[in-house]
Amino acid sequence: MKFILKSKHKQKVINTCYFSAVLAAFVLSLAHNNRVEASVDTKDYFSYLTIENSVRSNIETASDFSEESVDNIRAMFEMVDNLVKYKNVEKEIALESGDTLISVLTDAGASRDVANDIYYSLKEQFDPRDLKAGQKLKINLSINAQNDQLAGINYLMLEPELGERIITAFKDGEYKTYVEKDEFIDEVNSITGEIDGNLSTAMSRQNVPMRIISNFINLFSYAVDFKRDIQKGDKFEIVYESKVTPDGNVVKSGDILYAGLVLRNQKIALYQFEDAKGASEYYDAKGRALKKSLDRKPMSFRNARISSPFGKRYHPILKKYKIHWGVDYAAPKGTLVYAGGDGVVQVAKYNGSYGNYVKIRHNSEFSTAYGHMNGFAKGIRPGVRVTQGQVIGYVGSTGRSTGPHLHYEVIQNGRRVNPRTIKAATGENLKGSELAQFKKIVAQIDNSYGKAFVQNNEDQKLAQK
Repeated sequence: MKFILKSKHKQKVINTCYFSAVLAAFVLSLAHNNRVEASVDTKDYFSYLTIENSVRSNIETASDFSEESVDNIRAMFEMVDNLVKYKNVEKEIALESGDTLISVLTDAGASRDVANDIYYSLKEQFDPRDLKAGQKLKINLSINAQNDQLAGINYLMLEPELGERIITAFKDGEYKTYVEKDEFIDEVNSITGEIDGNLSTAMSRQNVPMRIISNFINLFSYAVDFKRDIQKGDKFEIVYESKVTPDGNVVKSGDILYAGLVLRNQKIALYQFEDAKGASEYYDAKGRALKKSLDRKPMSFRNARISSPFGKRYHPILKKYKIHWGVDYAAPKGTLVYAGGDGVVQVAKYNGSYGNYVKIRHNSEFSTAYGHMNGFAKGIRPGVRVTQGQVIGYVGSTGRSTGPHLHYEVIQNGRRVNPRTIKAATGENLKGSELAQFKKIVAQIDNSYGKAFVQNNEDQKLAQK
């Protein structure tokens, strides 16, 4: 049997369906407005009221609708009422010193009970006491559109680390916390280039990220004077990690695995290694730790006593008070004298009252000087690069001296300072099983990238021609 609507009821049904379609579009519009934190436009609101009155009138007088259809339309009205009444506002809050999660939430207008509910829900995944100054929180608030009062907190989100989001959201009458993690791929990059003036510019030209460039320069800052030591034609080599999304976008530059500088055919190479304690440090190819400060007593006889301190003293030969610009360490003749830090030999000669004298420039800030030595180690001459702990000479009593000792000076920005007050060298050299493990890493890096670096440099030379 065919179902035939009466004419007037048929028109009501058509009108109601039409209005329902318009209403549905309006619901979607309001929902979109809320997502982008926009308030409801007055013109749209009055259009909605017109639709609502027409549709309500039709469904109340029409007998041709099922109860389910009527309920669906009424539910749609309730949804629109909520969208019109409330708007969502998202705030990003940077924590300041002394802030707590509870104080941030209550300052946003939440009651103490709501703040506690969020606190204990979040604690299931992240301890709110671990929040630090500067960390950012995103809070999505439900605001009453009529009086701009807080109606509730929809969710709170924090990113403890890149690619990880912890979200506490109001769902099914309570706050629940869940974790979202992005999938990143660890990518290893190897880049080399020739320096034609400025190291930073040369690395930028090869698209090395600025953060990596800064870290690279810091690694060598205790051993290289970047204004004086770098010359045109020198080279850099670097292997570093990046975090990459599955679609290939780099989201973060990671650690430097290997850093090398080739200065006039002499290479300074540093390799990253994580020891048994989880500490990540840099070492040369032999497993010697990168020393980031000068040695206070650069000699093999570590128990050498101070025979004359830094400062004003009564000179034993001149027989008058005079400033002593270094520290004298009494030691047997022939005791090994070490370079106090990595650097370049500036002076290696007999120098009047200093006797056999060596001066080493470590970087743009520090130099060290060594006097009264019995002689110089083989190969020590101006322009030679030395490493911290390398033998440069032997304790003696040359020049104006009353007995075998090392006169040691530290020059900071052109001014001599007390060697005993400078920061002592830190970092332990690798030994045993850790050294064996480290050498495998060195071999792997050298085998994987050494030939590639040479080839890349040759390709760059050809390109320049």
